[in-house]
Amino acid sequence: MLPQDRIQELTSQLNYYNDQYYQHSQSVIDDFTFDKLLAELQSLEQQYPELTLPDSPTLRVGGTISKEFHTVYHRFPMLSLGNTYSEADLTEFDARVRKGLNGEAFEYICEQKFDGVALSMTYENGVLVQGATRGDGVRGDDITNNIRTIRSVPLRINAGQLPALFEVRGEGFLPLAEFERINKEREDIGEPLLANPRNAASGTFKQQDSGAVAKRRLDCYLYSFLSEESVFDTHEESLLQLADWGFNVSPTWEKCADIEAVMSYIAQWETKRFTLPLNTDGIVIKVNRYDQQRELGYTAKSPRWAIAYKYKTVAATTTLNSVSYQVGRTGAVTPVAHLTPVLLAGTVVKRASLHNANEIARLGIMLGDTVFVEKGGEIIPKVTGVDLSKRSEAVLPIEYPTHCPACGTELVRREKEAHFYCTNEKHCPPQRQARFEHFIQRRAMNIESLGEGKIELLIDRGLVETPADLYELTSEKLLGLQKTYPAAPGPASPVLHEDGSEEPGKTRTVKFGQKTVDNILSAIDRSKSQSFANVLFALGIRYVGNTTADRLVDYFGSIGALMAAPLETLAGVPDVGPRIAESVYLWFQDDENRRYIERLRAAGLTFVSERKEVAQESESLAGKTFLYTGTFANFSREALEERIAANGGRLLSGVSKKLNYLIVGENAGPSKVQKAQQLNVTQLTEDEFMAMLGSE
Repeated sequence: MLPQDRIQELTSQLNYYNDQYYQHSQSVIDDFTFDKLLAELQSLEQQYPELTLPDSPTLRVGGTISKEFHTVYHRFPMLSLGNTYSEADLTEFDARVRKGLNGEAFEYICEQKFDGVALSMTYENGVLVQGATRGDGVRGDDITNNIRTIRSVPLRINAGQLPALFEVRGEGFLPLAEFERINKEREDIGEPLLANPRNAASGTFKQQDSGAVAKRRLDCYLYSFLSEESVFDTHEESLLQLADWGFNVSPTWEKCADIEAVMSYIAQWETKRFTLPLNTDGIVIKVNRYDQQRELGYTAKSPRWAIAYKYKTVAATTTLNSVSYQVGRTGAVTPVAHLTPVLLAGTVVKRASLHNANEIARLGIMLGDTVFVEKGGEIIPKVTGVDLSKRSEAVLPIEYPTHCPACGTELVRREKEAHFYCTNEKHCPPQRQARFEHFIQRRAMNIESLGEGKIELLIDRGLVETPADLYELTSEKLLGLQKTYPAAPGPASPVLHEDGSEEPGKTRTVKFGQKTVDNILSAIDRSKSQSFANVLFALGIRYVGNTTADRLVDYFGSIGALMAAPLETLAGVPDVGPRIAESVYLWFQDDENRRYIERLRAAGLTFVSERKEVAQESESLAGKTFLYTGTFANFSREALEERIAANGGRLLSGVSKKLNYLIVGENAGPSKVQKAQQLNVTQLTEDEFMAMLGSE
């Protein structure tokens, strides 16, 4: 079969599988087979880049680096909506619509006002050709490569009678579950947490590396269709057709016969909206018929046929009774407010985040205060202020602990960091427990049969001290183990009712029968096949997430080379930098950590990367050494490294006398450039490097 025919066949197959999975929740093919087909397509596209189709599923995983985002002008201006918090204003809006339509009958469409990033997507002959941000409403940034990574956005629409050119608009967002997952991961490796899903989505869409965008698993709800042609008579028809074409249209919209029905919709969703996978902050009301929209027209800033009703901030007041302190895997100590139970956004809240000592000081909060609690753009409720008018003389200052609440070790506060830390990382009980949970998670060793309760029991019985001990467990050691624990998260776990009443928390029993033991031992044995990158991530080195682990494995190839790397070399690895480099370097200098590595190696874990074979293109770079810095118009970092290797060149990890060429892109690292100048290393532009390859 010719390459172009196989590429066409694979593209069609994989797009069909993606459509069934993401649009119809059906797994037509197993993950292993899908990944194998995708890898074949990627390989063919690398050999024949000119044959890559515009709807190739490989675009979903990103990898394109943008030096800058080009400005695009919107064919139709992206105007903002007038908004109100008042039902009386809605009644006035309805009266203006009636007057503007001279008493003609009309209907409304009510939609959720999603709290994300407004996006515009243009299709030509059914193919996505451009994606852009709203910008100032007249012009925005071209972020097509990033939008292509959203799996619910069709790259090609296979339908008859499509307009030759049309635009759809929607709200790009980071799902709450993803936001929580990312923050858990960031907390796990010691990174600052993302502030809220909306800001996280906005920042992600502006990333220059579409591969990094793909890992955030963004989504998009479509809510608008625009075309020079008159395609639909009503907004309702367009929403139904967009969904039929495969776009992700939220099913929360509703047609309303009059303003009374609109008010009913608003009341219905005031609390129901908290069940959605993203944050909303109001309702958008639009006149349904397009001819009536045109008749009503626009003001200078917004349409006269639409308005946004915004819900008031969801907040409550309650009493701060006490503050407890949780210790995370990295030793960070986080204060948690314990409150008199209060109903907030449809759920009873009795705990809220206080973040850190700086936040407590900023709020000026004291024990016994009446505090404001909000549950806006965050998963966990947070204390946002103090009602000083209700402060009594009985309040007490909050005394931040000087020693770890779990093990008694004196806490330290590193320069420029908000958290206090417990440095007893190997023996502090919650840190040790979290270390195991990090090690067994899916993105690390994927020991799926070991949950939190089972790990807790193994630690309690003295069967494991470090994750290396897992590989010495036997059926004889595990069979018959049993213990009853209070319901998670701890002894104070009452069931709370909306009226504030409580009932005692239930207990949970962990028991190791034969089937459980067999499953655990099988999962531990299977974990030995995990890749070196997964093993490196599982070690739990501070700041080393999945992406950093991949970078380190790609650069060094083996644990021996990584352990022997000097600090300067580590800092020269792309996307690593001095802070991560220092953390990695110091971790491997610890003798106990080195012994831990040796035990894991002896257990059969993988500590050498399986480097993929690079198809040789030429010997034009043979005998020459290269390093790069910055971003490039024609290459992702991975593609640049592959081209160097495919043409006989060798990539170095840092600037030294052994380096022949430093390839300098946009936003180049000044330290590398300066050192290259000092050592008289030849610096190449991207065009000069391509000339060495003989590229056009």
